[in-house]
Amino acid sequence: MKLTDLQSDTNPIAKHYSKFRVSERLLLTGHSHQAWPDVAFNGIKACYEDAAEMIDNKWGRAFEKAEAVRQGYANLLDDEYGYIALGANTHELVLRFLSALPLRSKPKLITSNGEFHSIRRQLDRLSEEGIEVVKVDSEPIDDVAGKILAKLDDKTAAVLVSSVFFNSGLINPGIKTIAEGCAAKGVHLLVDAYHSLNVAPFSVKKLGLQQAFITGGGYKYCQLGEGNCFLRFPENFAGRPVITGWYSEFSLLAGKHTGNVQYGQGSDLFAGSTYDPVSHYRADEVFRFFRENNLTPHFLREVSQHQVGLLIDTFHALDLPSDLIYVEDIPLESRAGFLVLKSRYAGEIQKKLMDAGVFTDNRGESLRFGPAPYLSDRQVRDSVGILGEVVWKL
Repeated sequence: MKLTDLQSDTNPIAKHYSKFRVSERLLLTGHSHQAWPDVAFNGIKACYEDAAEMIDNKWGRAFEKAEAVRQGYANLLDDEYGYIALGANTHELVLRFLSALPLRSKPKLITSNGEFHSIRRQLDRLSEEGIEVVKVDSEPIDDVAGKILAKLDDKTAAVLVSSVFFNSGLINPGIKTIAEGCAAKGVHLLVDAYHSLNVAPFSVKKLGLQQAFITGGGYKYCQLGEGNCFLRFPENFAGRPVITGWYSEFSLLAGKHTGNVQYGQGSDLFAGSTYDPVSHYRADEVFRFFRENNLTPHFLREVSQHQVGLLIDTFHALDLPSDLIYVEDIPLESRAGFLVLKSRYAGEIQKKLMDAGVFTDNRGESLRFGPAPYLSDRQVRDSVGILGEVVWKL
């Protein structure tokens, strides 16, 4: 498949998303929730059928699906040696990570003010309980690494930072530098890669993240739907998470209990507890769909850059008053999978766009347009055209 194949008035892969009616609607919330391909429904049905037929024996099949999901994420991360724990959401996984840190002896965490709520809220609450939480400004983007490294000291347990900041859509260029600095100081690093996977360049090997923790999920650009999040951690990590589910000792249940809490090997170290396996059935089908249609991370980056560039060019052609709405002058290659437009009327504009059939969202004064590979160029231009009509009526 080539980029030009997706630029016609009817995007040829849109037919694979018929249940979400992507060719009939202007879905520009791809940064928060992309449509699922129709094959996801096959996974949902298969999960039900296995449960009905196999009863408790369904878990063997479910664990096979979970392993397929782990491998899918390992491929996207370009990772060979890390372990991957799965969870319903990133918050529960970040919580297990935090519980494995030596916070009694190193009660300091460093982060940015551009982190998603799953990290931001939890760190704010820990701060209320006496943990020192240091936040550096996520803008300007080129200064983030330097500001984080300047805060590292012997009391720092971990750094938690995004590879793409969810509020701006900008790629953090300092991840490799941060990883090197953390390694030199013996500080754990957790990278939130949710807004990188399947839309912006990300490689454990190229970024030198072999010793890093990485979290993310499939609700956005992977099209896996809810319940498909992960925590990648280094193979030599010997910590003992305080927040731990009984699945971590699943392989040890037949053995004798020693009185100490025991942990499983590999990905079981950060395992949780009983979960709804339908998410993994669904994800396995979607990962296979991406492979069969050659929707590789490299190709999807090409598609995303074209669509975000088209959004910018079409917006500039409107020549709207900059005191009402504007886009910051930032190189296209520095942007990830969505475009942020700045306006003090962002909330009002987002509501009126929804009334007109254009799905977007906003954060404060940021109006966010997130395209997706099943959209046509015509749909992208039509969406911006409707934006122009809405703004001129302000």
